[in-house]
Amino acid sequence: MAAMLLDFLLIILPLLLFFTVLSEWTSVAAVFLTLLLIFLIAAKRYGASIYLEDGVDSLRSNISSYRVSIMVVTCLCILAVDFRIFPRRYAKTETYGTSLMDLGVGSFVLANSLVSRQARGFPMLKWKNALQSSSPLVVLGIARLLSTAGVDYQVHVGEYGVHWNFFFTLAAVSILSSIINIPPKYSGILGSLIVVGYQVCLINGLNVYLLSNESGTDIISQNKEGIFSIFGYWGMYLVGVQLGSYLFFGNSNQVLRSNNWAKVRVGILSLLFWLLTVILDRKVEKVSRRTCNVAYVTFVLAQNLQVLAILMLSDYIPGHKISVLEEAFNQNLLASFLLANVLTGVVNLFIETLFASSASALAVLVVYAFVLFLLVGLANFYGIKSKFW
Repeated sequence: MAAMLLDFLLIILPLLLFFTVLSEWTSVAAVFLTLLLIFLIAAKRYGASIYLEDGVDSLRSNISSYRVSIMVVTCLCILAVDFRIFPRRYAKTETYGTSLMDLGVGSFVLANSLVSRQARGFPMLKWKNALQSSSPLVVLGIARLLSTAGVDYQVHVGEYGVHWNFFFTLAAVSILSSIINIPPKYSGILGSLIVVGYQVCLINGLNVYLLSNESGTDIISQNKEGIFSIFGYWGMYLVGVQLGSYLFFGNSNQVLRSNNWAKVRVGILSLLFWLLTVILDRKVEKVSRRTCNVAYVTFVLAQNLQVLAILMLSDYIPGHKISVLEEAFNQNLLASFLLANVLTGVVNLFIETLFASSASALAVLVVYAFVLFLLVGLANFYGIKSKFW
């Protein structure tokens, strides 16, 4: 627990500050920390030739770090966005554009696909078992719908629709990927065809319908953004399956490649997806999380692979190891996210977040983060592991 406290002070608290009161200094801090890290690496290598052997364990820890980093940032931002102390440029865009929180649902979908059963080469579940395994997500979606409606929690209808939410999207992608089962080496082709076909529909008038503020009385019209964006997320998921199989598991499947092998390819693919995103954003249609168009798909792929490529550079740091906090979150990823949602709801019930001063907002966010990470750390300390499906 002492190690968890130290991790909180050195990892979580700085992140929280850079998302709020120090947001204008983020770029300066990033440059400073990068230079400091380079200096430490050079100093340690000069003083003692310590080098971590490249291997499977290194790649496994990098993938875990990537998944945990997504979860940590998400847990901090879902409450911080309710306060005025959170910069609006980090909040979700209305129609077109990119921001920090626009990456949320796309990153979840991609992170799951890269290490999914399909990517690892495990036999796929039968459709009945697939429906059963996705049922917890449906239940969570219904629970969120009822809870937000019951306490009159502020929900932006233009994000997914009147009744749709994040959990329904994950459930739909999971069910579609299980029912339509193809080998990992072909899933990227199918995913690309789905995304391109969906984009053709968007530029031929579907985007006008989806981005319109007018909704009909039927269930599809009231949830048009969430329902139609499934095609974009499903295509992204299938592309992620093939990338995960190629980058991490290879032809043998179920056995991780070496970190050095994956490191170069992840970096190159990130650059290629960034180039593709710029071209699509300028020539086809601007990035839109709300419709999950093709530019948004490549944007999520580029950003996530970039983060993963940076984490893979940890092999060059002598003596690096996984933090206790990271290990705790890795054991209960979904449970941590659900706990963060519950705590966020509790805070909003008792505090008028939009009217809180900067000092009050920061105090609330620090307490929220501390309670969240304390509970996650205690769960790991007592060996509690949750798996919903």
